[in-house]
Amino acid sequence: MCHFSVEVVEDEVDTPLPRFLQWCQRVSIELNPKVYVSTQGTASGYGMVTREDLPAGEVIFSVPRSAILSQHTTRIRDLLEKERDILESRSGWVPLLISLMYEATDECSLWAPYFALWPELTPPDLPMFWSEDERLHLLKGTGVIEAVKKDLKNMEQEYNAIVLPFIKRHPKIFCSEKHSLDLYKRLVAFVMGYSFQEPLDDEDEESGKESFPPMMVPVADLLNHVAHHNAHLEFTPDCLRMVTTRPVIGGDELFNTYGEMGNWQLLHMYGFSEPHPNNSNETVEIPMLTLKEAALLGTESEVKLRVQERWDCLCHMEVVVEEGSFVFSCEGALTEDELRTCLKLLCMSTEEFAEYKENEGWEEDDDEEEDDTLSNQEISQLPPTWRRLLHLTAELALKAYTSDLSSDQALLNDKDVYTKLSSREQYSLHVRYGQKRILHQLMDLTSSS
Repeated sequence: MCHFSVEVVEDEVDTPLPRFLQWCQRVSIELNPKVYVSTQGTASGYGMVTREDLPAGEVIFSVPRSAILSQHTTRIRDLLEKERDILESRSGWVPLLISLMYEATDECSLWAPYFALWPELTPPDLPMFWSEDERLHLLKGTGVIEAVKKDLKNMEQEYNAIVLPFIKRHPKIFCSEKHSLDLYKRLVAFVMGYSFQEPLDDEDEESGKESFPPMMVPVADLLNHVAHHNAHLEFTPDCLRMVTTRPVIGGDELFNTYGEMGNWQLLHMYGFSEPHPNNSNETVEIPMLTLKEAALLGTESEVKLRVQERWDCLCHMEVVVEEGSFVFSCEGALTEDELRTCLKLLCMSTEEFAEYKENEGWEEDDDEEEDDTLSNQEISQLPPTWRRLLHLTAELALKAYTSDLSSDQALLNDKDVYTKLSSREQYSLHVRYGQKRILHQLMDLTSSS
């Protein structure tokens, strides 16, 4: 494998790309000559395209660890290490974000040509940058709105409580006007959309070691994502390498994977989604409180008290939490233990619940599956009372959206109308449609007929 070729397509000669490719040569990033970086013929923005056929297992590029931007490679790493305890946060991202604030606003930074790929540090078009009205109109019921609100609240708290005091302690390095909350939010979007996290090995996981902090990996973050990807990132002591996972035809785009993510997660964290049926990892999350609401539907006061008592019991057992959700995929329920326990407890007879409280729980049935998922076939064979409650829950979840499945299907089928939609409208449509399909499937599985 040779060093980066600075050959670019004619339309990109006057873009930041040639300077970035020259920089890659200087920092010893190596690119396979059979591929090239471009914005032409890619799924979105920058991407990587093959010049010729590639076999499975071929190294596409390698990035030495010295070229990675992290809290351990930034010029202020000693300062960050000195104040490590003060910079601890729930997200664990603060040291990297402060590193980015410093490096991204300094033209003398080693990574200046890397940041130049995004003029004015324009972040990915995440829903956190949309107006509240647009989020409400396009994403109501999907779970994205709630996730964005939580993100914005946490970002502001983190900046004001940890980052701003740090900035004020070091006025020779930072400026609160330049290194503002607005910049912090944009860089959070960069970390959400472009960072990588080194996985723990089996030994570290068993010992309970904390996960590694995120880091920015130039070139690796230019590859787009699809569920059926053809490349993945490998971590070695000296470098990070992108390797093909299957043969790729010349002229095709190379795709990495950001993980097994449903469309709502992709839109929330990366600013895009995949059209149906491309995303085999599609999921919908039904708030746990929706199950409680379904259990209370049409019940008498005395029954409502019994439901509340059982729900309080589930809360005490930490099976349910206020902001928790049950996750369903096209194949079944992914939160099998929580769902099964809730249905079992909420649908118990008065006598069974009294016995349960007396025994402080129940013994697990020997024939119960140990799998983490509850398949569609298993859902269809649940006790009638359980299926009825699940059916009502799915019905309530569907009512949270501003449109129905048939309306979304009509938009997708009308190509003339669909192509006129903005990217935000298209991505949101993919999210809504995929989730509603799963919910309708759940209703069919739990139908009494």
